[in-house]
Amino acid sequence: MKPLAIIILGEKSIAISRQIQTIIPEAIIYGLASRTQTADHQYDKFSETVSELFSQGHPIIGVCAAGILIRSLAPLLTDKRAEPPVIAIAEDGSALVPLLGGLNGANDLARQIAKLLQVQAAITTTGDLRFQTALLAPPVGYRLLNDDEHAKTFLADLLAGKSVQLIGDAAPWLSESNLPFADHATHRIEVISDKIALEAIASKLSSTYLIYQTEQTQDQKITGKLSIIGTGPGAAKWMSPEVKAILEDATDFVGYKTYINLVKEFTRGKTIHASDNRVELDRARLALNLATEGKTVVIVSSGDPGIYGMAAAVFEVLDHESDSKWNQIDIHVAPGISAAQAAAAAIGAPIGHDFCTISLSDILKPWEVIEQRLAAAAQADFAIAIYNPISSQRKWQLPAAKEILLQWRSPNTPVILGRKMGRKGENVRVITLAELTPELADMQTVIIIGSSKTKTLTWGDRIRVYTPRKYD
Repeated sequence: MKPLAIIILGEKSIAISRQIQTIIPEAIIYGLASRTQTADHQYDKFSETVSELFSQGHPIIGVCAAGILIRSLAPLLTDKRAEPPVIAIAEDGSALVPLLGGLNGANDLARQIAKLLQVQAAITTTGDLRFQTALLAPPVGYRLLNDDEHAKTFLADLLAGKSVQLIGDAAPWLSESNLPFADHATHRIEVISDKIALEAIASKLSSTYLIYQTEQTQDQKITGKLSIIGTGPGAAKWMSPEVKAILEDATDFVGYKTYINLVKEFTRGKTIHASDNRVELDRARLALNLATEGKTVVIVSSGDPGIYGMAAAVFEVLDHESDSKWNQIDIHVAPGISAAQAAAAAIGAPIGHDFCTISLSDILKPWEVIEQRLAAAAQADFAIAIYNPISSQRKWQLPAAKEILLQWRSPNTPVILGRKMGRKGENVRVITLAELTPELADMQTVIIIGSSKTKTLTWGDRIRVYTPRKYD
């Protein structure tokens, strides 16, 4: 779990916050810059800070009114199973209310802090209060195999007076609870080993029969984590909260040195493994091997890692090379905004209908394949985002691609050139297909070729390009 974030609005709340740090040392105090002087970190805007920390999965304690937390987080509430704990504490420490994250330990955290402050936590979860356990949120080491609806109905029945029979190797969190146990109850809870396949017990699962399975044993545990992330084209504003959270947690950064520089604010005190371009498979092997050492590794791609990025390289290595140590790695791909999306958004909506992406680089595929795909896409009337249009060694391919496109596309077709999207020197311009020449592009340019329906719109003194959503 992420470090606990204690959000305060004034210096008077520092004392309570430091008390909490005595029992949760990793907690970080965030203070409003205009009103605090001794917080661990300072912030300018309460709602933005709370929302970002919540989106990244940090448990949150707000030493403030419950209402300001609720209003800040209300737009983000979609999945209660994914919500981190959120607790409101009165400025004088007299009241403590868990607001969110009941399925992720909010009530236990609230009781822990309430004991420290010598107050009563205002627990409002009926099942937790009555039975002193949370059936929908088992402790670490167990997982509920039933769906939420089964568990909700089961709990409602117990609250209405039904009793329950415990089957199997009773876990202490169940046997020591206040659940209404009876030997011949109609409702049952069974605890099974992690060795039992789900197919063997699936038919039992119901709103009167809950099954909890023990989690993986220690020798089966995953040894390390590898995340392949997309920074977006380059601007920090285009980096997702998920990616920022991964970058914060990483111990090791692997990637092309230019891309690692895009996230240098996250690399302080971390280990950097930078390399030149065109060594993607070596980079993937290095990252996998670092993860087997128990490290939290991130491979940095620009744009989206799954679009001409490092995600495919990692899975290619896994597919073609055999190393049993890699079987225990947790691998996760975190998407980013692609260059094509960024360029399209900057000029309007040129990919507002069907589109495809084609790379003109023939390093990993023959030019004949590229020709076939250009012709097929043009004939099918896709808008086309062209990546890697030209390099110092490949100046002839863009004119060749243009000639292919002109067989099915008008010379007046709108063309968008997006260069250095999200970085210093960003430039977006609109030309026609007839005007497209090698001098206008480089490897930092994405080119969007409109379809036959794509239109250029003059809007005041501005130009926008869009592809209509429907064909007439």
